[in-house]
Amino acid sequence: MSLHVANGRWVVWLSLLVAMMFQIMPLPGLVEAWRPDWLLLVIIYWAMALPHRYNILTAWVLGVLLDILLGATLGIRAFAMSIVVYVVVLHFQRLRNFPMWQQALLVATQVALYNLIVFWVQFVTGTASFDITLFYPAFSCLIMWPWIFWILRRVRRLYKVR
Repeated sequence: MSLHVANGRWVVWLSLLVAMMFQIMPLPGLVEAWRPDWLLLVIIYWAMALPHRYNILTAWVLGVLLDILLGATLGIRAFAMSIVVYVVVLHFQRLRNFPMWQQALLVATQVALYNLIVFWVQFVTGTASFDITLFYPAFSCLIMWPWIFWILRRVRRLYKVR
């Protein structure tokens, strides 16, 4: 195992840790509804870039950790993240070749799917009611995706993550 490959792994896990911190960071009430799903954006990037290394299992583990940190029902976000990352890994070669605006639309669709799955499971368990603010993170992720993609691509190339 080369030193660069080992270094690349810590860079990926560090980016996931930073995304997890952004995900649980408290925000004012007006901005809270528009919070992008940082962790989901970062795991979507790494699943598109390195699907053989960061895939459904990674998404499930991070989803369980997010459920624990948020104090939510265990497994809801893990289930939703796993489904979204499964779709991304299934079509990663096609997604890589899309122009940035199309990637952003598809990522926003995946974030909306994630939020709908989380809502559906919470609704079935009796802890949620529908609100239009459910889709606000998809719009903010639509705007944030090109920036996340650009930053993580630069980090990936700088540290030679493979």
